Amino acid sequence: MRKFALAAVLFALGWGGLPGLPRDASASISLEKCTLCHGKPEFRKLLVDGQIRDLFVTGDTLKGSVHGKKGCTDCHFDVSEIPHLVRPRRVTCTHCHFRGNQEGAPQSDNVLAYFDSAHGKAIAQGNTKAPLCQDCHGSHAILKAKDPGSKVARVNVAETCGKCHMEIYAQYKGSIHGTALAKGIVEVPSCTGCHGEHKIYAHTDPKSTIFATHVSEQCSKCHSSIAIMGKFGIETEQVATYKESFHGVASQFGSRTVANCSSCHGVHDIRPPDDPLSTVNLKNVPKTCGKCHPGANPNFAVGKIHVDAKKKESGIIYWTATFFKWLTIGTMLALIAHIFLDMYGRTRRLRGER
Repeated sequence: MRKFALAAVLFALGWGGLPGLPRDASASISLEKCTLCHGKPEFRKLLVDGQIRDLFVTGDTLKGSVHGKKGCTDCHFDVSEIPHLVRPRRVTCTHCHFRGNQEGAPQSDNVLAYFDSAHGKAIAQGNTKAPLCQDCHGSHAILKAKDPGSKVARVNVAETCGKCHMEIYAQYKGSIHGTALAKGIVEVPSCTGCHGEHKIYAHTDPKSTIFATHVSEQCSKCHSSIAIMGKFGIETEQVATYKESFHGVASQFGSRTVANCSSCHGVHDIRPPDDPLSTVNLKNVPKTCGKCHPGANPNFAVGKIHVDAKKKESGIIYWTATFFKWLTIGTMLALIAHIFLDMYGRTRRLRGER
């Protein structure tokens, strides 16, 4: 099944090969020959839609990338002569990047994960705008993800995704996560922190990390971490109190419609509660709650939302919980005492009969 999916995507790209099959062209064409044309800064091409494609590539660009030891035709292996009169096919990375490859590429199943993702399925269905490897990782100046200059580095990945998801990127930039990232705080989540990297699925797919019943678990990776939240003076009790609430319990039982973190706080445009634009700002709480509870009034904003019944700050909820806790303990102790006294009385009566 995986081979079929792989073949479908490759045929959609105009190349019917499978990983590991021999290349069609000779790899003897040197970088120097390619840069006779591609090494000129003014080397561009006017596309049919009026856009201009920059075809300028330097040897230094390649040498500084993870493919520094590779030649042009290691990727553009359908190019067999210089100049090439036919436009090369779009590069596919599957020849090297698969588990068991002999090319020295990382041994991983990321390619198969991509084909099963929302992006891979879109490509297989003929969507030419869906991203391929080079749309995210870059074409020639590909750097390791840990390199600050990489297009998929934590500090850059939102901008990379934003080339397609422009509206969402604009929302993220204005959010508490986006503004923190702009300040150099690397602990905050970016796109891949929530959606995943190669295994990106539609939010309606149960396999997705942002599927309705998975959202609280995804948010808790950061918001229940004392190590991360402690740096910024943020409490970690929100996750636990949500799970103990009606919403949290219903979610754990598989409800897809009950409110989760993003239902209240937002998705990409999450803002702090004191921000007038925040969905959990006191003035906006009735509207936010009203999405599920029609007719929600200002009383919905009265009192604490994430309530910890173990703390006195919770007011009547704390005292009610405390009362029932001691009532339960007292009842159990009285029951045990009753059983003990009953057994003692029965024992005495039995001894008296003898």
